[in-house]
Amino acid sequence: MTDQAEYYKSTSRDFIAKAHKYLAEDDLLQASEKGWGATAEMVKGIAQSRGLSHEGHRELWRIINRLVAETGDREIRTVFGLADSLHTNFYEGWLPQETVEDYLSQVTELLRKLENLPD
Repeated sequence: MTDQAEYYKSTSRDFIAKAHKYLAEDDLLQASEKGWGATAEMVKGIAQSRGLSHEGHRELWRIINRLVAETGDREIRTVFGLADSLHTNFYEGWLPQETVEDYLSQVTELLRKLENLPD
């Protein structure tokens, strides 16, 4: 794994910890954005380790679809979509607390799954 790939994955781990901290503080906007950021950084880490481009949402979605095709695990795409909803929530603030909590729980599991994928 490259240093840059490890940087992205380490940042992902830091962001998800902060997301749960913000959730405990009832700061749903920051919890949402850190949940999205954790997910995006993990996908960037995977892309970096595989030599794939990862600039922008479109390319992140391409990587996610590639991972679904490789693994047969459609839940990867579904939970990535939830993470994307968290990103939108940072700007809109329309998700209730229990939804942010549920989505962050699913994102946390997704991050574990992605981190264990082979490079």
